[in-house]
Amino acid sequence: MDADRVDGSSVEDMASAIAEGRYQAIGEILEAAVVRGERRWTYTDIFDHVFLSRSLGIPIFLTLLWAVFAFTFALSEPLMIIIEEVFGALGGIAGAGISNPQVASFVAGGVFGGLGSVLVFVPPIFLLFFALSILEDSGYMARAAFVMDRLMQSLGLHGRSFIPMMVGFGCSVPAIMAARSIEGEKDRLITTLVIPLISCGARLPVYILIAGAIFGARYAGTAIFSIYLLGVALAIIMALIFRRTLLKGEPSPFILELPAYAVPRAKTTVLHMWARGKWFLIRAGTIIFGTVVIVWFLAAHPWEATAGGEVIENSYIAIIGHGLEPLVRPFGWDWMAAVALLFGLLAKEVVVGTYGILLGVEEGALGESLVALGLFTPLTGFAFMAFVLIYVPCIATIATIFRETNSYRWAAFATAYLIILAFVVSGLIIAIGGLLGFS
Repeated sequence: MDADRVDGSSVEDMASAIAEGRYQAIGEILEAAVVRGERRWTYTDIFDHVFLSRSLGIPIFLTLLWAVFAFTFALSEPLMIIIEEVFGALGGIAGAGISNPQVASFVAGGVFGGLGSVLVFVPPIFLLFFALSILEDSGYMARAAFVMDRLMQSLGLHGRSFIPMMVGFGCSVPAIMAARSIEGEKDRLITTLVIPLISCGARLPVYILIAGAIFGARYAGTAIFSIYLLGVALAIIMALIFRRTLLKGEPSPFILELPAYAVPRAKTTVLHMWARGKWFLIRAGTIIFGTVVIVWFLAAHPWEATAGGEVIENSYIAIIGHGLEPLVRPFGWDWMAAVALLFGLLAKEVVVGTYGILLGVEEGALGESLVALGLFTPLTGFAFMAFVLIYVPCIATIATIFRETNSYRWAAFATAYLIILAFVVSGLIIAIGGLLGFS
């Protein structure tokens, strides 16, 4: 007899039935012991009737998710302009006031140019976490997990995987650590392997730069939303593939207690936003700044060959980029894209900082320069966003996968499959888009 089946029922189905029987017995005891008055619908009952609806639940969730990104992009744009102008002015003052040309280049280009082009994305990142905190503090996120459970179970993911995946919208590292709450080893491993496909906040600056430049303010939010949806779809597809190949088995049952709805408190929401967003500032002052300095050095040297740092084609970084260019040329990207993706392995925000240094323009003109120089079209830009979405989130994520699985093999496997998948999906976007007449 199959150890996983008793009388034709799976162990997971039996466990779910037992849990359901317990709650039914509890309900019967309460019904017999408690004297109730006339049944009145509460606000929680009314909201749950809508939000947990089989037909409306998922469309409402997707609509709210789209609204989050539209809100983030629309409200952050004026704040980003202010930061752009401040860093542009500081870079100009530094460049004109420092007599030593190498020091002036470092301060103006490396510090205010490279790092400033990253810090300009502080407003959208914090606003994204603010909006997600409102949904969480209101009690809706638990409902979203409940609504998505049936779909996720049918596609090979455990229902509890939804919570780490939502954490992944902020950062992949704590999201992978949150997968510890999943009891089944295979369920936990599948969730760990697909979380990197959920777009973290570090990728958002790249999306805003590219989408804002090639799609404009009117459609940028929708383009970014579609990239986030692509990540979720790929996570589900890969989970289904893993479930049916490497990690066969059925997901264990998912039981979740739904909290009461509540009006989010401003103080709590702001604290949650700060707790999740401060990592960006910490990374900006450590990993990102260090990487940007390396990029500046490689772009400005050898100093004599680059004529004072002005002729980028003679620099060390150009040599590296041209060596990698054949890998990305089929997608319509040049050597600068190859370099940006290479340094993006350390931290995705560095992709924007790298372009800021290589193009040598103020933050406000960075997006326009990408389009004006013909570096991206709507099709190649969208494919680039997809590549940034899929390939290795950052080196810290791979290190976390190793720590959580205690296996170099799974860490290496995650790195390999993500890079291969990035090339495949971006290639399909270019090929299908070309057939449909997009350029």
